[in-house]
Amino acid sequence: MTKADVLVIGSGISGLSYAIKVSQQMPDATIIIVTKADEDESNTKYAQGGLAVVTDFDKDNFEKHIEDTMRAGDGENKRDVVEMVIREGPARFQELVDWGTHFDQENDGDYKLGREGGHTENRIVHHKDITGFEIERALLETIKKSPNIEMLDHHYVIDLLTQHHVPGKDWDTEEIACYGAYILDERNKKIKKVTAKITLVATGGAGHVYKNTTNPIIATGDGIAFVHRARGKVSNMQYYQFHPTAMYSKRDGMLFLISEAVRGDGAKLRLKNGEKFMHKYDEREELASRDIVARAIDNELNISGDDYVGLDCTAMDQVKFKEHFPNIYNKCIEEGIDPFAEMIPVVPACHYLMGGIDIDMDGQSSIKNLFAVGECTNSGLHGANRLASNSLLEGLVFGHNAAMKTVELLKENNFNFDDLKAIPEWNEEGMKMMDEMVMVTYLRKQLQELMSDLVAIVRSNTRLELAKKKQRDIYEAVTELYNYSILSPQLSELRNLVNISYLIIKHSLKMTENKGSFYNKDLATKPLMIAE
Repeated sequence: MTKADVLVIGSGISGLSYAIKVSQQMPDATIIIVTKADEDESNTKYAQGGLAVVTDFDKDNFEKHIEDTMRAGDGENKRDVVEMVIREGPARFQELVDWGTHFDQENDGDYKLGREGGHTENRIVHHKDITGFEIERALLETIKKSPNIEMLDHHYVIDLLTQHHVPGKDWDTEEIACYGAYILDERNKKIKKVTAKITLVATGGAGHVYKNTTNPIIATGDGIAFVHRARGKVSNMQYYQFHPTAMYSKRDGMLFLISEAVRGDGAKLRLKNGEKFMHKYDEREELASRDIVARAIDNELNISGDDYVGLDCTAMDQVKFKEHFPNIYNKCIEEGIDPFAEMIPVVPACHYLMGGIDIDMDGQSSIKNLFAVGECTNSGLHGANRLASNSLLEGLVFGHNAAMKTVELLKENNFNFDDLKAIPEWNEEGMKMMDEMVMVTYLRKQLQELMSDLVAIVRSNTRLELAKKKQRDIYEAVTELYNYSILSPQLSELRNLVNISYLIIKHSLKMTENKGSFYNKDLATKPLMIAE
C-alpha cells in the first residue's frame, strides 16, 4: 500500500496547478500525481485558441465577459460561479505568467488578444496556436522543482476507495468518503492500493465515446465514470459540445482541430461549391456560438450529402496567419492543403463536455475528501454550452480554490480512516488474462457508432430510445468481460465509456426543451434556420 497526503488524478492544467498550489502552501505534504499516459498527455496540451481573461480594461470589462458566458450557456450557468471565475481570472492568469508561461505580446508589451465565437471583445491571450502546449510545459517545469510532488506516469486509476469496498458494510449514499484509489501500474502489471487524505479528480473529458473527436486518445471519461460508480453526484451529461471545425479525415479517431480563432480572424465557412451559409442560421454568422455553427454545418451536410464543408482562409493576411497559426498552417501543408489557395475541409467533432461531477465553488464533490476540477466536472460555469477558451480559465480558478480548501482541511487533520483498515488489496484470484483484444475493440467501436449515429449533434426521441436499448446490450457484454478478466487499461476504458454513454442517454431522455448544445428535433419550437 502507498500512502500520500494528497492524490492527484490527471496531469492537465487543473491537476498540475492544484498540486503546485498545495505544494507551495504545505511543503511537508506528500503529493502524488498519477496520469495514465506520458506526464504531458492531456486535453490541456491540445488547446489551441488560448485562455479567455479580461486584461484590456480600456475596451473590455468583467461584465461583458460574464454576459458572453451566460449567453453562450443559454442561461443554464450559475451566475455566482460565472462572476467568481471571471473576476478571479486576471490573478490566476498572472500566476501562470509567474510560473514561466509565455503569451504572445505586441511591441509595446501588451498581450495580443484574439477573439472567438460568442465573445463580444478581443480577450483571448495565447501562445501562437499551441497555447495549451506552452501552459503544460511551464507547469511541468514548475512541478519538477517541487521536491514534495511525485509524478507517476502510466498509472491507471481503476476505482476510488470508499466504504463500499469494505466487505459486508452497509453504507449511506449521503455519507460516502474517499480514501484514495486502486491504481494499475502499467509497467509492472500490478494494481496498487494508494491511500490519501484528499483526492483530486482532474481527468478531463470523454470525447472517445464518439467516433470523431478533437480529444487525445486518453479522453475516455474515467474520472466521471469511477465517481459515478462510487455513487457520487453527476449531472448535465446531455450537454456535449461539438466543435464546428475539425479537419476532415476518412479515418475515425482524433481529428486535428482548426481553432475557432481562425474564424475570429476572418475565415469564412462555405459549401463545397463556394456558397456561404452561416447567414441563414445566425446574424453573427461564423462568430455565433459553437452549438449554432455545429448544427448549421451538420444540417448543410445532411442537405447536400457532402462529407465536409470548407473553411475559406484565402482572403486572410498570409503573414499574420503563419505567425498566429503556425501549427495549423504546417498541418495543412502536411496534408497537401494550401490554405491560401483552397478551402480547408472541416466537419464538426465531439469536443467538450459541459456536464460531469457535481462540485461547489471550492471544487468539493458530493463525496467527502474528494475534489474535482476541470472538464470532468459540472461546476456551473459553462451551463448548456461552453464559451470558447473559458475551459483553461476554469481549471486555473477552481484548481486554486480546491487547493486552498485542501490546505485548510489538511491543517485541521480531522480524517477518520477506520474503514480504510478493512478495505482489501486488489484481488485477481480466479481471473484470467484475455488471450485477444478483439472483443474489447469490437465493443468499443459498436459503442462509438451507436453514440455518433443516435446521440450526437441532433437527437430525437426515437433515436434516444433505440440508443438506450443498444447501450444496454453492450453494457451486459462488457460487464461479463470485466467479471472474469484480469484488468487492462483497454478493458477499463471500455467499462468507463459504457458508463459515460449510459449517463449521456439517460440525461438526454429527461430533457423537455432544447438548451445550448443539446438539440432534440422533437423538442424544437423554432426553425433551425432564421432565413431561407
